[in-house]
Amino acid sequence: MFEQTLENFPKQFEWQPEIDNAEKLTPKEKIIVLGMGGSHLAADVLKTWVPYAERLTIHSDYGLPALSESDLKQSLVIAVSHSGNTEEIIDGFNAAQEKGLAVAAVSRGGKLIELAKGNSAPYVLLPDSNIQPRLALGFHFRAILKIMGEEKTLNETSDLANTLKPNEFENEGRRLAEKIKGRIPVVYSSAPKYPVAQIWKVKLNETAKIPAFANAVPELNHNEMAGFDVSTANRELSEKFSFVILEDKYDHPKNQQRLAALAEILEARGLDVEQIQLQGQNHWHKIFSALMLADWTSYHLAELYGVDPEDVPLVEDFKNRLADR
Repeated sequence: MFEQTLENFPKQFEWQPEIDNAEKLTPKEKIIVLGMGGSHLAADVLKTWVPYAERLTIHSDYGLPALSESDLKQSLVIAVSHSGNTEEIIDGFNAAQEKGLAVAAVSRGGKLIELAKGNSAPYVLLPDSNIQPRLALGFHFRAILKIMGEEKTLNETSDLANTLKPNEFENEGRRLAEKIKGRIPVVYSSAPKYPVAQIWKVKLNETAKIPAFANAVPELNHNEMAGFDVSTANRELSEKFSFVILEDKYDHPKNQQRLAALAEILEARGLDVEQIQLQGQNHWHKIFSALMLADWTSYHLAELYGVDPEDVPLVEDFKNRLADR
């Protein structure tokens, strides 16, 4: 089932989202996306594109982001919850309604869609695909673009249904999984590509059920990397990590140099390093190709560890414990 979901992922870009209560949609230049877990990954991807990075604020908490009343009034709030029942997003949607802000919703159903209908708010109903939020990234991506009014990007990314070839990444994902197994992956990138590194981390956490971490240059060069200055006393700690470095020829030249030097300095200390050059026919093809590799790597790690790649039982256990309090 999971493998089939990965193979069918490009088909998500064939989907043409529709906005219910579209006449109530108030276009705004600034966008606030409310999302938790897999439900904000599409907004993360959008922030890798400079024109959208300047417009988008992502809020993953209760309520609304700490912005001025003026900024809030000038923003369209898009509440995204795959299930429709995420309590933080319900809280944020209600807060936006109470303030009289422009608000829209994206979900498969649940309480969020009920609230949108009850308040005559615009919403996009996601396909009832019965897949985990992190695997519905294409659906979420297109739904948010539709509400943002970005028809040009919506049309351009429809081509991903044909140009994105999941099976091209499976063998490399299997190789990476075999290399990483037994270590804790740390994914590094440039700051503009940090959303990609962060999504790699999320997929490794949720699919492979392993600890994983992400960070970006240049900031990590001023602190985090000092923790891997291997000595006899701490070598055992450092050797538990495997570094995946995501490189892009369109990164700032100085950041390209920083990532290359970082790889050299880690390898010189005897640590495990994998450098991955992001490639694609255009920006979106490159980003989603990198994420397909993350999916296959995580899937094959799950196989190697003998865990279910689909479900996230610890997350469900946590929700149940919260409900009992």
